[in-house]
Amino acid sequence: MKTIKRISAVLLALGISVTIVGCDKETDSSYTETVAVPTADQIDDIPADAEKTLDWCSYYDLNPSAGSKEKYTNVSLFEDKGGKINYINCGGSANKYNKLSELILANTPPDLFAYEQKMTFPAGVIKERFQSVDSVVDFNSPLWSDVKNTADQFVLNGKHYVAPISFGTLVTLTYDLDVIESEGLTDPYQLYKEGKWDWNSFYDVMKQYKENAKGNQERYGINGWYHAFIFQSTGQTIVKLDPKTGEYVNNIKNSDLERAANFLYTLTKEGLDNPSWIGDAAGCLNSNTLFYAMGPWASTGTAHTPKDGVRWGVVPIPRDPNSDTQYTTLDIGAYMWVKGSTKKEAVKCWYECSKLAATSDEYKKISKEKFFVDNPNWTEEAYQVTYEDVISDKFTRLIDPGYGATTILSDDDAAKNVTKEAVIPYLYSSVRKFDDSGTQMTWTQLREKYSPTIDSELKELNENLKSFIKKDK
Repeated sequence: MKTIKRISAVLLALGISVTIVGCDKETDSSYTETVAVPTADQIDDIPADAEKTLDWCSYYDLNPSAGSKEKYTNVSLFEDKGGKINYINCGGSANKYNKLSELILANTPPDLFAYEQKMTFPAGVIKERFQSVDSVVDFNSPLWSDVKNTADQFVLNGKHYVAPISFGTLVTLTYDLDVIESEGLTDPYQLYKEGKWDWNSFYDVMKQYKENAKGNQERYGINGWYHAFIFQSTGQTIVKLDPKTGEYVNNIKNSDLERAANFLYTLTKEGLDNPSWIGDAAGCLNSNTLFYAMGPWASTGTAHTPKDGVRWGVVPIPRDPNSDTQYTTLDIGAYMWVKGSTKKEAVKCWYECSKLAATSDEYKKISKEKFFVDNPNWTEEAYQVTYEDVISDKFTRLIDPGYGATTILSDDDAAKNVTKEAVIPYLYSSVRKFDDSGTQMTWTQLREKYSPTIDSELKELNENLKSFIKKDK
């Protein structure tokens, strides 16, 4: 999947960069409606004697493109406070960290860099690319208290390094309501509302759809990007932080992960998984496949939104039937403060403008209204599942530090294998793959093959972490 297509259209409308990550097991439930979130006029202007221009190093600009009059809401707010964003083109997504390192080594560091899953945290912090945000963000304040528990998962040596601006849905399951009705299947959304949407009901509806095929018709249950989320719906991740030792540990032998792998293995073995790459929801649902698992980008906007007369339903990744908790992994929109940047006042203002733009009821209402103008055939229920439920405290967030640990474990851009996947992403989707002889790989085989690599990489990471903490005192 192209990286840029993973960026949520709704978050982009606010100017928030987003990424592919796991999220924390804590739920951000400290925020309530009784907390008085600041309004735009309560955000301080950048002081007259402070530097007001922030250098943004990325492969996409936050400023309007040539000929466009539309500005991201956070950019407009920031400019109203006296600020300005200067774009430094890093030369593409795969080159962004090289460009950042060059600028830091040349003593010309930019100020802002996107939080992303690959190598940002903890690896980027340990490599001293970023600095703590604690001097510019008060996580106990009304503006930030709703993300405190998530921010607490991005702590090294007692300091916060990520200030979550927003959360966005990474994946949902889209399906055709007309197909559900014509096939006599139970509507997955109804199962979700009744608390019955789990692996078992997910399997049952796909199995029935496949068995309803007529003649030589080939049917599938699901296509797309969903394997990692089934693993993580157990509440477990391949890499974990041990709270007692403060070290990152290999969790691949966890029995819940094995149970998820066996479930996914069954979907492939029984022909329910359609392994083809299909570029959007319409293309998938028109190819005898019941569910399309992908981010909202693939079912929204001019190119992908449902046409007139088409009725789509949307449900989240099914819950693990062995757990009463609905875990989720989300896009986290955030801006890293680059090490060496001294523009404290402007960075503080930018964070506050961005957070307000992403979470204020006023701006969320505007965003929703714009969404339905562009996507008139979406239902209110589908919007609620995608953009409200999954990021709410109905779901418990889970973070997998393995997505940002080391080059070999985490960085797809540096991967040498055929699929161009680092070890952790590869393992999450590996049970749908086959070896050179055409044999489907088992979790036991994969676990034994890659566990030593995980151990050696985490050993080096933990040693570097100890050195970082010692130096950071």
